[in-house]
Amino acid sequence: MNQDATDHQTSPTISSGDDVWTLVITPHRPLLEIPLRELWEYRDLLWMLVQREIVTAYKQTILGPIWYLLQPLMTMLVFIVVFGNIAQIPTDGLPPALFYLAGIVMWNYFAEAFSRTSTTFTMNADLFGKVYFPRLVVPLALVVSGLLKFLVQLSLFLIIFTYFLLSTDRLHPNLWILTIPFLVLMMAALGLGFGVIFSSMTTKYRDLTFVIQFGVQLLMYATPIIYPMSLLSPRLKQILWWNPIAHLIETFRFAFLGEGEVSLLGLSYSAGFAIIVLITGMMIFNHTERSFMDTV
Repeated sequence: MNQDATDHQTSPTISSGDDVWTLVITPHRPLLEIPLRELWEYRDLLWMLVQREIVTAYKQTILGPIWYLLQPLMTMLVFIVVFGNIAQIPTDGLPPALFYLAGIVMWNYFAEAFSRTSTTFTMNADLFGKVYFPRLVVPLALVVSGLLKFLVQLSLFLIIFTYFLLSTDRLHPNLWILTIPFLVLMMAALGLGFGVIFSSMTTKYRDLTFVIQFGVQLLMYATPIIYPMSLLSPRLKQILWWNPIAHLIETFRFAFLGEGEVSLLGLSYSAGFAIIVLITGMMIFNHTERSFMDTV
């Protein structure tokens, strides 16, 4: 057993019935500890799990990884027809395809990271019960594999963006593009943090699985994906300001398209919120992994 996961303490002889124990093994990992050294030692396992997620996702499909591109494209077309043409929701004068796709690409990464990591314990109970490895490897593998999918969809966005950039003068990309790695990192932290929190809770309360599916859909409508912030009343803007994902998507959209509402205070809030959620998630995760096999 890995010594980082347990603390081998040689103690005075302890008797329990007819058994006499001279070695007591107890967990010693603090709630706030993130086993970075262990994660590095198990990096090969991490990469293997990432490969497994990528290969098995569309293993028995005809189109395979092409679904990475078709999914945001089909969602974009539905948004254009329903929200653009039927509901007549404006897009701040931006090409609807780019407006919707910018939000879809960012939102998909968060939603998938959150949804997939939220089932870490329940979906991997058999694996966790057979061999020791840092449990955090599994949700990290899901977040990393989601990042590769995000990069593919980002490439699709950049191709369409380049086309409109060359054919219209309505777009105004700017230096906020340099913040894209930061925005993606915050999305990953939020998805991982919320995911491991709910994963730990679903070991006892399975009903939360249905709440997550419903909640993610509702949260999407509370995020400026299908509508611009400029369309909202001051009161609604104040409410939406507390959604940390809203600031990240608005900044992403503004960086490439030149339209949107960017707030340094809002980005600072999103960053602080993501850090708090991630730390809280690690604490709950470390606490749950000690005894989750008794409840799963």
